[in-house]
Amino acid sequence: MTEKHRRAKYTPEFKMEAVRQVSSGQAIAVVAKVLGIPSASVGNWVRLAAQGQLSGVGADSAAAKVSPEQMELARLRAENARLRMERDIAKKAAAYFAQDTLRGTPGFTK
Repeated sequence: MTEKHRRAKYTPEFKMEAVRQVSSGQAIAVVAKVLGIPSASVGNWVRLAAQGQLSGVGADSAAAKVSPEQMELARLRAENARLRMERDIAKKAAAYFAQDTLRGTPGFTK
């Protein structure tokens, strides 16, 4: 049983939004995860944008345009993912330092 995989088509606006998020400091993997696309695609778009070749590459004229609301939603999702990552790092650091403090407390066994 074979399944045919359909190649996804993204609008130039969607690609440029992904590139904008990466250029604003987001990691490629985070942007890709938030947008639900392969990180290799985002990396290729970033590389093409740096070379000035991104506009319209692989664009389908029948593809739906990305609305400003969709772009804002993608930006907010990326920001949410970044903030969650920062929160998780802070939690791990706090647990590490709390454990280190407990080691110096009399009666602590581990």
